[in-house]
Amino acid sequence: MTSIFDEAGKQIPCSVIEAGPCVVTQVKTQEVDGYEALQLGFDDKKDKHTTNALKGHFKKAGVTPKRKVVEFDNFNKELKTGSEVKADIFAEGEFVDVIGTSKGKGFQGVVKRHNFAGVGGQTHGQHNRLRAPGSLGASSWPSRVFKGMRMAGRMGGDRVKVQNLQIVKIFSDQNLIVVKGSIPGAKGSYILIEK
Repeated sequence: MTSIFDEAGKQIPCSVIEAGPCVVTQVKTQEVDGYEALQLGFDDKKDKHTTNALKGHFKKAGVTPKRKVVEFDNFNKELKTGSEVKADIFAEGEFVDVIGTSKGKGFQGVVKRHNFAGVGGQTHGQHNRLRAPGSLGASSWPSRVFKGMRMAGRMGGDRVKVQNLQIVKIFSDQNLIVVKGSIPGAKGSYILIEK
């Protein structure tokens, strides 16, 4: 994240997103594929790291292999295979949704993962159980742990959608979009931007 200043001198926390150039790798139609969608590819990839099936797919489209390929179902219908989509399709002041994979945090306990308070003081016979989950609540019936019980486990690495982020600035020559607020994922990770 970074920050910029508006006309009033107020500091705005922002995230910078590289939004292109994306290349149309396939146009799916109702007659051929059974649904309408536009397939976009982003970030060039070497031939030696591309499978033969994908090599043929990109060769048919007349584009170089791409690392990330995503379909959008509500896109501009006039675009053809091989045409580029750049950051200038967005406008300053527009609101967008950003979808990404959150940072993985590994195996975490209940205090960090579910905001449990822990046992608290060292009373009731406790001396080293400050961050333990405590009782699970089940006894001789049902003699099992219910599904969905909040317990320790892997945290992060989930698909996260952040809605209504305002576009503060667009650098069309560099295909950069500056949005107000934070976006999910680590630095350099792939995200989806939806209008």
